[in-house]
Amino acid sequence: MKFVLSYLSEYKKETILAPLFKMLEAIFELLVPLVVASIINKGILQKDEAYLIKMTVILIVLAIVGVVSAITAQYFAAKAAIYSTSKMRRDLYVHIGKFSDATLNQFGDAILITRLTNDINQVQNGINMVLRLLLRSPFIVFGALVMACIVDAKASVIFIAVIGVLTLIIYGIMKSTLPRYKRIQKALEKLFTRVNENISGVRVIRGFRQEEKEYAQFATDAEDLYGQQISTGRISVLLNPLTYVAVNLGVVALLYYSGAEVNVGHLNQGEVVALTNYMSQILVELLKFANTILLLTRAFASVDRLEEIIHSEPDERITAHLPQGSPHTASAADRLPSLYGLSPARGGASDYAVEFLNVSFSYPDGQETVVEDIS
Repeated sequence: MKFVLSYLSEYKKETILAPLFKMLEAIFELLVPLVVASIINKGILQKDEAYLIKMTVILIVLAIVGVVSAITAQYFAAKAAIYSTSKMRRDLYVHIGKFSDATLNQFGDAILITRLTNDINQVQNGINMVLRLLLRSPFIVFGALVMACIVDAKASVIFIAVIGVLTLIIYGIMKSTLPRYKRIQKALEKLFTRVNENISGVRVIRGFRQEEKEYAQFATDAEDLYGQQISTGRISVLLNPLTYVAVNLGVVALLYYSGAEVNVGHLNQGEVVALTNYMSQILVELLKFANTILLLTRAFASVDRLEEIIHSEPDERITAHLPQGSPHTASAADRLPSLYGLSPARGGASDYAVEFLNVSFSYPDGQETVVEDIS
């Protein structure tokens, strides 16, 4: 996380204002059911047109202020996410440009391209969703529960039961799908690597008549990716129907309870509508929170892969062993070529242009030097 926070620290204003405006929107959203309840109880049932017009204007004002707050929060969240990941992509690109051939071969072109594109996009989406929904959704759920207790304390038992069931459903599905998404990402990188190898080595493949073999291997990798995506999708699609079933059963229980309370005069029609609206808000926000956690998990996996690149040092094991008082260390202009065992060209037709002093060489994966102390 330090890797991401180091880039977000340059946009402190945006990272603070985005969740603040989202919280402001959430407060206005929690007030709407109470205003609707007042409209039903006093404006409609008592046929008070002046009160009805006044509360309708208040409802419209709440909606407008909520929309403005949401747009403002989205602006700051998008700015922080896009600008920070743009700098992240630039720094990674510059860092990759310093890699030796051995380090480039260790990762592979396809993996580096995937991480510069798909992984950074996942981090960007994760930052955006965190700033917008990570605080808002729990606040709405907790706030809706509190507001339901204010309307009718006994009804809060139904809300607590529904929230518990929804939490178990979301936790179970996420626990099953999150490891699968990590495997999907690895399978995607494997497929990209296969495509890159086939494109770069197409002449060799044709020369040795390996087309059918490469077709079969590509089909195997593609089928593996397809199978993992389908199996994961079959589990993840259960989220919406199961949660809607749980909430609708909660609404049925709430209506059954509130109907009896209305008959005895403990509740009125407006309060029943308010409780139902709060139940719907809890459903929507828990679904948003589940999707946010899912995006966060993908983003965390992408951050790990990006940190693997940024923490990789170029494998250039070149050192210079120059004798003291060597003319190659006499000036700053000579320091760069001397690092590579070279000396700058000297004037004169008979003077040499390149000089090797105490040069040793070993292959990247070799344990011993191939040549040593060559001058």
